[in-house]
Amino acid sequence: MKTILLTNDDGFNSIGLIALKEALKDIAKVLTIAPACEKSACGHGLTLSKPLKMIEIEKDFYKLDNGTPSDCVYLGLYEFFKDKNPDLVISGINLGSNMGEDITYSGTVAGAMEGAIYGIPSIAISQVLKNDEKQHHNFSLAKECIRHIVKQIFNSSFPLQDRKLLNINIPNLTSKECKGYKITQAGYRIYENSAKKSKNPRGQEYFWLGLHPLKWKEQENAQILSDFQAISQGYISLTPITLNLTSMQDLDKLNEWIK
Repeated sequence: MKTILLTNDDGFNSIGLIALKEALKDIAKVLTIAPACEKSACGHGLTLSKPLKMIEIEKDFYKLDNGTPSDCVYLGLYEFFKDKNPDLVISGINLGSNMGEDITYSGTVAGAMEGAIYGIPSIAISQVLKNDEKQHHNFSLAKECIRHIVKQIFNSSFPLQDRKLLNINIPNLTSKECKGYKITQAGYRIYENSAKKSKNPRGQEYFWLGLHPLKWKEQENAQILSDFQAISQGYISLTPITLNLTSMQDLDKLNEWIK
């Protein structure tokens, strides 16, 4: 039977993770290792300065005390897959989108990146949500999508080469409303600094980093839709991501410049 390692960045008790487990339970043997608490926007961090404790919640389901999604995948491979890697690593379902430059912040995408580092076919999946839906969304479209994608992989193969992963974003629509799939590129998000400064009762300053409104720049003459555009038009966005961050088109220019 095929095996899948699951993680997320919203924590082990997230409704998105529970929905993902439910969607895949009859397709493969599923092992879940997730952070004990929310690690949103933690990026691709590994915990190197303190020990980590893995706590069993139930059979094949663990939480990692103070761990990041990358820690979860790293230790999951070490502890449970010493002889043979899982067939897939899937991170999600994230409560909110991961598009454009948000990919670099995302703990969800980082969990999939950690799998890709080890040559394992890896997927990050995120659900576009309104703020008031984070406790009761049913994820029906996301579950339908991930089941279709996983079956496609198991019946044929993973469509990407080593050290690449698939980033999926699901629109906030029903299955009937969704127009299908679009292959996309990562968009160009416009950020606004919305940090808030305040003081506690003792007069000490502290800061909260605010959430940014979802805005993006239209890419002129782009032959491939951005993830933002696909979602706004009612499609599921499938974006191939590579771990090679080199700007290949700038190598010659940089070589001439340094002379």
